[in-house]
Amino acid sequence: MIGVLGLEDGTRLEGVGFGAPGVVSGELVFTTIMSGYEEALTDPSYNGQILMFTYPLMGNYGVSGDHFQSDHMCTTALVCREIWDRPHHHRSTRTIARFLEDEGRPGIYGLDTRMLTIKIRRQGAMKAALAVGEEADVVELAKEQPSISSLDLISGVTCKEPYNIYGKGPKIVVVDLGIKKSILNELSRKGFDITVVPADTPVSEMEKCKPDAVFLSNGPGDPGRAVKAIEAVKCFAGEIPLFGICLGLQIIALALGAETYKLKFGHHGGNQPVKDLASGVVYITSQNHNFALVPDSLEGTELKITQLNANDGTVEAIKSDPLDVLAVQYHPEARPGPHCTTEIFFDSVSKTLKGR
Repeated sequence: MIGVLGLEDGTRLEGVGFGAPGVVSGELVFTTIMSGYEEALTDPSYNGQILMFTYPLMGNYGVSGDHFQSDHMCTTALVCREIWDRPHHHRSTRTIARFLEDEGRPGIYGLDTRMLTIKIRRQGAMKAALAVGEEADVVELAKEQPSISSLDLISGVTCKEPYNIYGKGPKIVVVDLGIKKSILNELSRKGFDITVVPADTPVSEMEKCKPDAVFLSNGPGDPGRAVKAIEAVKCFAGEIPLFGICLGLQIIALALGAETYKLKFGHHGGNQPVKDLASGVVYITSQNHNFALVPDSLEGTELKITQLNANDGTVEAIKSDPLDVLAVQYHPEARPGPHCTTEIFFDSVSKTLKGR
C-alpha cells in the first residue's frame, strides 16, 4: 500500500503504508526510545498524536501484549523508518504490522525520520495527516485540523466507571486521566487500596470513598481541560496528601495558582536528564508530555520546585510540605525507560501516608 504523510507547513512525503487503510490526522511528535514500542503505542498520553520513532527499526521483537499500558493502541498512527516482518522473540504473537491492522490504525515506513525529527525540533510539533491505501489531500487536512489544546482528549482514555484494586494499605483515590497500567501496578505493589475513578468524577463522589490521599494520573492534551480534576485538587489540598505524575503534576499546579505553557516539541522518550536540586544527583527519566509549568508562576502557591530538567531547565518535580503535595513531570514507573526513580517516588508516597 502507498502511504502519504502531510504536514501543516506544506511538506508531503510518500512511503509504504501498513496496518489498517484509512485517513487520520493528529499532532506529529517524535520519541527517542530505542525499545518499548508496545508500551509507547498503548500509552494513553499519546491520544490524538501521530507518533514517530527516531530509532530506525520497529517490530524486531514483535508484539506480545505483555507490556501494554492500556487495552488498545492509543496513538493515532505510527511513523518510522523501517519495520521488521519476521520478529525474533519467544513471547511474540504477531508482527507490528498485524498489531496496527488489528487495532484499525494506519502506519507508514520508508520515510526520512531524521529529517522529520530535525524539522520538528526547529519548527515545533506539527499538525499532520496520514493517508494509507486511500486518496486524500493530506497537507490540506493537516492545515485544517484544530489545535490539540482545543480537543477533549482525556474523555477518550479515562475509565467509564469506578473500579477497585484491593490492598491492605491506605486508601487512594486515583483520578484516571489516561493512566498507564504500570503506574497502577506500582501503587498496588506498595499495598495501597486503590479506587480508580473517571476524570469527570465530582468531588462529592470522591469524598464518599473516604480517601487517605488523591492521586492524579498521566494523560493527554492540555491540563486546563481537566476541569473536575482541578476542582478536586482545590477541595482536597491541605486536607489529605495529593500526588501526581506528568499531567497530574500540571493539574495540581494549575489548581493551586500556577500556570502552564505548551512546549515547542515536548519531551517524549527515555533519556531525559533530571537534576535533583537538593542532592545534585542527575537521574535519567522516561517522559511523555507536551506541556510544562511556568517556573515563576509557582511563587506564592506554597509549591516548591525540587527538580529541573538538565537540558532545558523545565520543572520536573514539585513539593509542598504544608499541603502534603508531591508530584513529578516524568514517569518514575518507566515502561518504557529507565527505572532510576521508581523506588524513590513510590517509596516517598508510601512514607508520606504511613507518617500521617
